[in-house]
Amino acid sequence: MSRPHKHGKKWQVRWFDEHGKRLSAVFDSFKDAEFALKRLHAEVEDIRRGFAVRPPTPHAFPELAERWMTLRGNLKRRPKDDRAILTTHLLPAFGQLTLQRITSERIAELSAELGAKRAPQTVRNVLGLLGTMLRMAIEWGWLDSLPKIRKPKIRLFNADYRWLRSNDEISRFLESAKAEELHTVYPMYSTAIYAGMRAGELAGLQWRDIDFDRRLITVQRSYDGPTKAGDIRHVPILDRLLPVLKEWRLACGSRLVFPNGAGEMWDQKGRIFDSILRRVLIRADFHARYVHFHGLRHTFASHWVLNGGDIFRLQKILGHKSSQVTQRYAHLAPAAYESDWNRFGDADTTRKGEVLELKTIDRP
Repeated sequence: MSRPHKHGKKWQVRWFDEHGKRLSAVFDSFKDAEFALKRLHAEVEDIRRGFAVRPPTPHAFPELAERWMTLRGNLKRRPKDDRAILTTHLLPAFGQLTLQRITSERIAELSAELGAKRAPQTVRNVLGLLGTMLRMAIEWGWLDSLPKIRKPKIRLFNADYRWLRSNDEISRFLESAKAEELHTVYPMYSTAIYAGMRAGELAGLQWRDIDFDRRLITVQRSYDGPTKAGDIRHVPILDRLLPVLKEWRLACGSRLVFPNGAGEMWDQKGRIFDSILRRVLIRADFHARYVHFHGLRHTFASHWVLNGGDIFRLQKILGHKSSQVTQRYAHLAPAAYESDWNRFGDADTTRKGEVLELKTIDRP
């Protein structure tokens, strides 16, 4: 074993870590240096034998945030979302704290503070990003374990989502869309209702994505980026939609299926998703906010289930990662409980018409 040696007015020790890398440290006195050297050699031996694990080098949260955006955040479809969460919530909350000091207690305090001011979904988004970043820190060797993160629960099966609730409402709505001067409106709204595609997916849809022979739409982009789930999926062209798209194909004259008035792609703030939609609703004798544009996707899913469509096939069409999200529509199935009607046996008809006498029990 090496011994401390003089280093100016101090004492230096040198040793090799468990990977054979040479390290050194300086101490004020010989005794301190000798004691530290023995401790360091024992620590390395314990690690080599598997009795201990070397703690990770401390890294501050801003360092993790910067590396996250470089390696992951900036590659997302909407990198500004992660950047906004970091700037508005996480960096102010954790400042220059090292990752080891971001405990379950500190996270719970952040959750409570956000919950008093923000919607539950916003709190979930913030904590979700934090959890993903800390898991990456574990993979990088910056952190040993993940602190407990409790996200607020959100009522998933909300039956109050907005959609066009009958074939008559759909017909009124689409007839009103035909009256718009911008001819893109009717075929786009029809596709939203009969294919269940998101706004960005409709905006980025190109004619090369539509196979009329196989009656399939390939959904592979949202606006000019990847889809929400980052996957490619296929949507069937239903009978109601097929003639609409075929007729529009002859009239369109653009590589985009639903271009704006200038022949370009609609952006997220495009009036076809908001002001034109409100005008169409009013003309069809609905309230201007009867449905939002995403409600047309809800309309597709709801009527799919109402007409006996398979819920698991619906999940694939909508591109939901989790079947739980699709299950919000399951209660609309016309035969949802038919198989349960005789769960306790058939009705007892032998006592038909008999009135049971209910006696009152006298209590002391």
